[in-house]
Amino acid sequence: MEPNQRRGSSSLAAALQRYLHSRSAAMIDARRELRINDLDARALLYVADHPGTRPGALSAFLGITSAGVTTLIDRLVKRGAVRRDVDPDDRRVNRLTATVDLSAAPWSALTRFDEAFHLATTEAGDPHLIEQLVAALDDCTNAAAEASARPPRF
Repeated sequence: MEPNQRRGSSSLAAALQRYLHSRSAAMIDARRELRINDLDARALLYVADHPGTRPGALSAFLGITSAGVTTLIDRLVKRGAVRRDVDPDDRRVNRLTATVDLSAAPWSALTRFDEAFHLATTEAGDPHLIEQLVAALDDCTNAAAEASARPPRF
């Protein structure tokens, strides 16, 4: 590998680290502002993106037990951020819906950074260049994930 290629990939990795750090800091600030923990914030964002989702799907997404997701949903319902509805086709099943508008204050704090980043990338210009960058990031991410995978244990 040429030294310039290595330097280029290092600068790309550094830029991604800066993005991740900035996004993480923005989410910490948003959660602090809303007085909500990380798991509850991730759950609320998931439910808002998947209206009518079942608790089992939320549990799988978050990687927590059914008992854990029940407690989490109870907190969000009590706070008025999520509503449980009985599935009309199967009364044993609950469906979850966000009851807060994530585009309005104060809840927009959870999506503020992502919305600003989206706007910046949209205004950045050349859609072809952005497509190339997306493809390159996907390739690098897939290669790193494959290279860092643990070998199977026998």
